[in-house]
Amino acid sequence: MSRIVVGPFNRVEGDLEVSLDIENGQVSSAQVNSPMFRGFERIMQEQSPMDALVYTPRICGICSVSQSVACAKALADLMKVDMPPNGELAINLLLANENMADLLTHFYLFFMPDFCRDVYADKPWFNEVNARFKATQGRAAQAMLPARAEFLHLMGIMAGKWPHTLSIQPGGSAKPIEPQERIRLLAIIGSFRRFLEEHLFGANLDEIVQLDSIAALNRWRDQADWRQSDFRTFLHISDDLGLAELGRGTNQFLSFGNYALQGEKLFKAGAYLHGERQALAPEMIREDLAYSWMQGPAEPQHPTEGVTEPSLDNPDAYTWCKAPRLNGQVVEVGAIARQFINGHPLIEALVAQRGTNVESRIIARMLELAIVIPQMQEWVKQIDPKGDFCYRGALPKEGSGVGIVEAARGSLGHWLSVSGGKISHYQIIAPTTWNFSPRDQDAIPGVLEQALVGAPVIDGEKEPVSVQHIVRSFDPCMVCTVH
Repeated sequence: MSRIVVGPFNRVEGDLEVSLDIENGQVSSAQVNSPMFRGFERIMQEQSPMDALVYTPRICGICSVSQSVACAKALADLMKVDMPPNGELAINLLLANENMADLLTHFYLFFMPDFCRDVYADKPWFNEVNARFKATQGRAAQAMLPARAEFLHLMGIMAGKWPHTLSIQPGGSAKPIEPQERIRLLAIIGSFRRFLEEHLFGANLDEIVQLDSIAALNRWRDQADWRQSDFRTFLHISDDLGLAELGRGTNQFLSFGNYALQGEKLFKAGAYLHGERQALAPEMIREDLAYSWMQGPAEPQHPTEGVTEPSLDNPDAYTWCKAPRLNGQVVEVGAIARQFINGHPLIEALVAQRGTNVESRIIARMLELAIVIPQMQEWVKQIDPKGDFCYRGALPKEGSGVGIVEAARGSLGHWLSVSGGKISHYQIIAPTTWNFSPRDQDAIPGVLEQALVGAPVIDGEKEPVSVQHIVRSFDPCMVCTVH
């Protein structure tokens, strides 16, 4: 048996190292290390509660709106303030704008360039894929980046700037939308939809949403040449390389649900444990410190009681990341968890056939793009420029609040307590904390650590390409992981 350490990874937000034990040409065990401690939870101590809206978006530069929304929801829970319908529509649009931009960026800039590696130079598809997706040089990025930039103009109109907007408030959005701005928003989303339909899918988004089985997906794929669209290109490569056999996850899922409007969510909340669907139970979340460079209680704690006290004295530790568990179970979060919990038949079929894997995670992201963009068009149409966009509320001197939301990468939670008018406790569990967690007190590995087991390693590989595909299939954001 031999051991290699892979990292740092390029095209990953933040720092990441993965230690791999190699035996008989494949990974037999993995340890995932988040090597950069940032300490936002400690920074929040003794701050004014509303200042959290300034601090928390700076946890991350690519998912700052998600952090803002989770923080605003925690403050709204503390203040017992609701949002007007316009506020909910505005927050949904802002969150979806960031999430969809992230899903697109991951596909084009983080994931697909790995198929341009020299190890694939003998593949019949290589020259075409290399010309289209090679990092910084491919034709795909030249088309995608202007489309993404134009799409993010929605954020400028609705929130002033991105990242780190301050328009997101506990009671809604501080920026009302004028009638003429609705027209501009529809034009922006419509242009982005055309990019997706012409380049990513080569098909109407409704056609993608209606793919309800593996057979339907395969029929759609075979209706045109694999070069006809970027999604077809991915499916062609995946079939050739067997990506559906790579990176098997736990097949246990968590979703906080997303895009609430008048008591209903576009994507349902819930969990899938031990082969059964369950209602969401945030009270069953615990954070385990057994293998983290942290000190605290020996038993895992709920975030309302948990602490973030860095310490290098734990001899078993190998990461700054904590190990969150749901009812003691390792769960996967992200687009595939959202769409499985929401009951999309294609994702249910993919999980039933081969479980979560590199291929099914990417398919779930592409499906989510096709679902959400048309919904964004409908949300804009529902905005009433004459109505309220934000309700005011009073901050109590004592109390607590919880804000849970789905970021692009999965379930994000903020837990807040206030004492004497100041923040006395703030804990965050980010999506990559769930997926890239270390072992827990029972020595059970986290999702990525389990998914890496069995990955093939070619003799002499120092950065196994199979490991690259598996890691990137989760779209890690390491700065959020250790906040």
